[in-house]
Amino acid sequence: MSTPRPDRGPAGAVQRVTASALGPYQSAVIRIGFSATFLLFLLRELPHRHEMYGPDAPWRWDLARQLISGNQAFTTLMWSDSTVWFEIVYALALLSSLLLMLGWHTRAVSVVFMAGVLSLQNRSIFMGDGGDNVIHLMAIYLVLTRCGQVWSLDARRTRDRGPAEYAGQGAGGRRVPGEPAGIVLWVVLGAVLVGASVAGGLGGTVWLPLLLWCLWIGQGAWWAVNRYLPRHELRTLLDVIANLAHNATLVVIMAEVCLIYATAGWYKIQGSRWQDGTALYYPLKLEYFTPWPALSDLLASSGVMVMVLSYATVIVQVAFPFTLFNRRVKNILLGAMICEHAGIALLLGLPFFSMAMIAADAVFLPTAFLVWLGGRVASGRERVFRRWGRVPAPRAAGGGPEAPEPDGDGSHTLVG
Repeated sequence: MSTPRPDRGPAGAVQRVTASALGPYQSAVIRIGFSATFLLFLLRELPHRHEMYGPDAPWRWDLARQLISGNQAFTTLMWSDSTVWFEIVYALALLSSLLLMLGWHTRAVSVVFMAGVLSLQNRSIFMGDGGDNVIHLMAIYLVLTRCGQVWSLDARRTRDRGPAEYAGQGAGGRRVPGEPAGIVLWVVLGAVLVGASVAGGLGGTVWLPLLLWCLWIGQGAWWAVNRYLPRHELRTLLDVIANLAHNATLVVIMAEVCLIYATAGWYKIQGSRWQDGTALYYPLKLEYFTPWPALSDLLASSGVMVMVLSYATVIVQVAFPFTLFNRRVKNILLGAMICEHAGIALLLGLPFFSMAMIAADAVFLPTAFLVWLGGRVASGRERVFRRWGRVPAPRAAGGGPEAPEPDGDGSHTLVG
């Protein structure tokens, strides 16, 4: 007879937190959203990259070095003032953003993505805004999540090869060769990490070198156990550690989003312009924040609309953290905040700030809605492929190719 599993109470909660990486669709949307935001930002600023972060920046390399020697921040752009090195770092930031968005070897690429974000933003700290701060934080959080469980090339590779092969055994019990790309990535990143540690290029903090070394050693141990001891207790232990790190990081991301809205709302309450309902009028009259002057003037001309939107913004931001335990009210306010950020992108010309905040809000989106959305995207993709005369991959039951709920294994390549 099998032992019944505890489904209720503290024991059931502990079992669920340790047995699976929760929120696979939410973490996938966060991965796609933030990597796409940073990718589009880098592409838009490609002609101006030298003036923003490179050798022609007003904040010169020697000034940045003086500042970083004091705040101990990490940036690979301080390893050399060569233009060639800057181009390499910028290209790697672009490539890692694209690969993370696609979900290719997400565990390794998320580390490279974090290094690219920190390198560029810490090089010229006066170039950022609120959206850059959110990307900065989320890039660090993503390396601790299992964000490639669904809607990724890793998930597709796992499904195509089968869980038995990723556990180290193929048909008939034979051992499956390791993933070459994962092994190469692990070796290359290890060599870079050793060189940076020896040269003192990881900044002056303790947490970043410790995090990078734990990730690198942990991935090597995970690969070795999956390949040589797939049914050993160590395999279960590593899965539990990964699930705990993922679930704890999701909680931190949720708390971060709530903190952003709560502080923004309570600070607005203290402002006289927000109290009298005229705060929205002033940015609509600033040339810098009016990409569509006619639309801004039309909205600013209505005093009632300005007052309603100003008060609604404060109410939604202050109330949102208190609605998390009421699913229906939370979803209504979540939709209102997403519409608010879409309006900011359109009216104030801040698309990347809005994209970053919408991606952060996605951690609270209902799973049913995300599964439905994934199914609609997969259906649209199939129609496009059919129109082009190509035959898409067979769809799994319940929606797109990566729609089924993951089994909790994640991906089992060396850095996948």
